[in-house]
Amino acid sequence: MLSQIGIFRTIRVLSLAFIFTTTSAFAAQQVNLPKRIQADYVVTKDGTPFANVREQYVVTGNTYKVESTTKGIGIYALLGVRKLSSTGKVTRKGLVPTHFELHQGSNPNKALFSDFDWSSNTLRMLGKGEPQTVPLTVGTQDLASFAYQFMFLSRPFKNDITVTLTTGKKLNQYQYKVNPEIEQLNVASSQYKTVHLVPADSDKGQSDTKELWLAAEKNFILVRFLMVDSDGAKLEQTLTELHVD
Repeated sequence: MLSQIGIFRTIRVLSLAFIFTTTSAFAAQQVNLPKRIQADYVVTKDGTPFANVREQYVVTGNTYKVESTTKGIGIYALLGVRKLSSTGKVTRKGLVPTHFELHQGSNPNKALFSDFDWSSNTLRMLGKGEPQTVPLTVGTQDLASFAYQFMFLSRPFKNDITVTLTTGKKLNQYQYKVNPEIEQLNVASSQYKTVHLVPADSDKGQSDTKELWLAAEKNFILVRFLMVDSDGAKLEQTLTELHVD
């Protein structure tokens, strides 16, 4: 079963670990991409409000910054504020992170750091004072940047998307299938036409799942995230307010 702390750590849509290896994009698409996004979400556990998330994505020149702040609701506020930040460059192929940080409350032992050395294709991670160095592959994202990389992918999406992401502790790779049917979601008094991504192994009897719904007419911004663990506990993150400039 998901622990309270374990759930809180996954809220960034969260332990999905998204690093895109299919990052080709059209220059024409990028001309009209937003320079500033503010997205608010509510997170529920088995239908009960658990936390609120506010994310800000800002592009200045050829650089970007993403900040994500998660605050628990009720007793979950005792877990402290969770802050993620990612900085890097904006290129024709999308976001290229250079630095990532995760801070959980005021406990320095829970802080995680990642530095992307693209010149040597090396990813350096630091958590609890323990450094790790692993090979860095093209398209790698972090927990704060990955959701905004969807804006740069070619349209329409391919049937399968290979994603990889650093959590600050690990570097993982995942396979997702794209549902060919557009799904309409009604959230926070707004309607969104969405593209639905499901794990490629979902048809192999896996007991847990992580799914994403992306706004097809809003630059593929994340609308909904669903995680169900092997015991059936459900964690869901849903868009409540969106501002795009």
